[in-house]
Amino acid sequence: MSTILSIWMSGGWVMIPLFLLAVLLYAQAFQLVLYVRRTNLRSDSEPYWWEWVREPDKAEGRVREIIEYTQKDATSGEQVRNRFDEIRLALVALIERRTVFVSTLVAAAPLMGLLGTVLGMLQTFFGISTSGGTETAGVVAAGISEALVTTQTGLTIALPGLFIVMIIQRQRTQLEAKIARLESLTISYLKLD
Repeated sequence: MSTILSIWMSGGWVMIPLFLLAVLLYAQAFQLVLYVRRTNLRSDSEPYWWEWVREPDKAEGRVREIIEYTQKDATSGEQVRNRFDEIRLALVALIERRTVFVSTLVAAAPLMGLLGTVLGMLQTFFGISTSGGTETAGVVAAGISEALVTTQTGLTIALPGLFIVMIIQRQRTQLEAKIARLESLTISYLKLD
């Protein structure tokens, strides 16, 4: 544990904002993953959707809520489409906005690591210019170490975050497709123009 802490602190003051960025990034990302899982329409129930559209009382979970909301007092296809658009805005738009925020945090991590790299190199050049003799090697090594630790940390924070964002985007696309399928089934059943 002390080795990890000493390596962490060798990156300089930039490591503190990198740590805070990592905490914020992963807290938001996992919260978003959980939200997407809760809002996602279960794939195992898809074979029953046509039956549920015809008989909403048999439907389960979020699919039931959507079917009941979209069919209640529906008099036209346009009205049903508008209700499905509302559902898309309520579910998918929120996921999209939060995904953009998480993506921004992912992009910020390597940039913050790059800031540490620049500061480490500046420290190296300053040490070279002000020290003499045997001290130069130690100053150069410390500056390069700081530069590399911050770069590595920024990339280490960003890469898993990038994969999480890709998973969330895939789940969002699947949710959109399921809503579109449910909309198609509903309009087909109601035969509204």
